[in-house]
Amino acid sequence: MLKTAKDLIHTEAKAIQNLAKKLNDNFLLAIEVILKCKGRVIVSGMGKTGIVGRKISATFSSTGTPSIFMHSAEAAHGDLGQVTKDDVILLISSSGETEETVRLLPLLKRIKAKTIAITGNVKSSLAKHSDIVLDVSVEKEGCPLGLAPMASTTATLVMGDALASCLISRRQFKREDFAFFHPGGSLGRKLLLRVSDIMRSGEHYAKVKETMAVKDVLYAITQARCGSACVVNAKGKFVGIFTDGDLRRHLELDVNLLSKPVKNVMTKNPTVIKAEQLAAESLLVLEGRKIDELPVIDKKGKLVGLLDVQDLLRAGLV
Repeated sequence: MLKTAKDLIHTEAKAIQNLAKKLNDNFLLAIEVILKCKGRVIVSGMGKTGIVGRKISATFSSTGTPSIFMHSAEAAHGDLGQVTKDDVILLISSSGETEETVRLLPLLKRIKAKTIAITGNVKSSLAKHSDIVLDVSVEKEGCPLGLAPMASTTATLVMGDALASCLISRRQFKREDFAFFHPGGSLGRKLLLRVSDIMRSGEHYAKVKETMAVKDVLYAITQARCGSACVVNAKGKFVGIFTDGDLRRHLELDVNLLSKPVKNVMTKNPTVIKAEQLAAESLLVLEGRKIDELPVIDKKGKLVGLLDVQDLLRAGLV
């Protein structure tokens, strides 16, 4: 059984490697046609290639290329009404002779929609009558019976991903754009949340003057239920941070520490983060610096809040 599994994996891996050699000007032309498309990329197929087509369509939609899937059989029973001349139709058929898919060609010609065929037979009816042909032919499927599509569906999926990858680059599609289409999950939270969305502000963090005694600073920290205090000077300018680490280090050296002004023992010029930065960036800073809190400043450098690692935990970013 292990040999059978390994043989299949090697067969599919070889099919993908050979796929790279088949890329030519047709692939580049397909990219240009899709980029110029004023409508949607409508992916159509039957059976297992249809299932692969759904995934290709979903990848397009989530990466900046509007797309829907249209089942080849359903197209002939009314769904063809979704197609306009502004759309690009991606037709998938390993043999290139799938009846339900091939019979759409004259209808699509009448609509004047551009057609791109993804097929394992470049001499097939589908290939001959499509505007652009992408070759996904394989030497063998890998199925012990030689019947079930395996390597061919893998090659088709990879071809779709290759198209999507190039379109992402050409459209200059960004992480923030991707997050916009995935707002419901943890991925969306990681990519969309700003520091300002989860930081502590107002009475929820300790903001103290540099002349305040350490004992009073500790009281302010306790009241705010956080682990540090942000220190400002007489003009309200942020000058440092006082943490429990500062307390422990100086308490060993000075028994009268609690009555001293916090400016004597605070950490000056600490690491800060801007309110408009992504929350995910703050996690990298906290981990890299091995600290638990980050003072938050605005675009003008004014102190506006505090970000604690616990805030990231509550937001589901850790």
